Amino acid sequence: MIYTVTLNPAVDRELTIKEFAFDTVLRASEARVDCGGKGFNVSRMLASLGAKSVALGFAGGKAGQLLAEALVELDIETAFTWIEGETRTNVSIVTEQHDRYLKVNESGPTVSAADQRELLAQIAQMVQPGDWWVLAGSLPPGVPHTIYAQMVALIQAQGGQVLLDTSGPALVDGCGERPFLIKPNDSEASSLSGLPIDTPEDAVAAARQIQTLGPQNVVISLGKAGAIFSDGNAAWLAESPRIEEHNPIGAGDSMVGGLVYGLSQGLPVAEALQWGIACGAATASLPGTAVGTPGLVQTLLAQVKIKQLTIS
Repeated sequence: MIYTVTLNPAVDRELTIKEFAFDTVLRASEARVDCGGKGFNVSRMLASLGAKSVALGFAGGKAGQLLAEALVELDIETAFTWIEGETRTNVSIVTEQHDRYLKVNESGPTVSAADQRELLAQIAQMVQPGDWWVLAGSLPPGVPHTIYAQMVALIQAQGGQVLLDTSGPALVDGCGERPFLIKPNDSEASSLSGLPIDTPEDAVAAARQIQTLGPQNVVISLGKAGAIFSDGNAAWLAESPRIEEHNPIGAGDSMVGGLVYGLSQGLPVAEALQWGIACGAATASLPGTAVGTPGLVQTLLAQVKIKQLTIS
């Protein structure tokens, strides 16, 4: 089974406008609401591919209920930890040409220590050997940056495998518990490794440095250039297919969805990365916050080129 954990979910509201202007009233030509939060986005991509997942996380208030109902409609099972306070709402404003966007995220409700213990106990009860767990996203107020490290240790001690997609101190601490895989972007990887990343070869060097912190495998996303994968002994570059980009928001989460989908099918990480790149590109090519469709993913999958890179 695949599980996704979203500690700071959101209702994502997207408004489409003709063009940006300040100090005036703008009218939206379109509006849509989606389930937001990195783990939920991964579950949405998995659902599109026909793969089952269970979405865990903190949720509260009417916004939390809206998320639960929306995920169920997408055939995504939920196992929320319900908290006091209101789940946050994030607002995106995009132009009709999809060439400019503005995204404003709320910080989210404060989560108590008791709620955190409840979630950890829930994970301990659910995890089974062979499960895949995606831990993704920012931390809400009140949650210490050590919580992902606790989850990694808990899950992998019971035979599960963890994909960790976060940043900052939470990522550093999580690396120390040797997650199966982490997926920083190039900026996050540069901060984590202390090395500049301008080329795929730079990314490989950064990945090797990051692996001294603990993670077994590192995938560094490079935007339109694709992504590199390193297991410390070998490295590959997966080149992204050419697309007409409409909205990059959520493409990184779809990439993680494709990765964990491939891994859950028993593919080697390098081949699973092809699925990740195809899913990320498919989502980026669509308007709004929709995720890639199976047909589009399959079409792009055939265009993803993988080549091995030299590790010096």
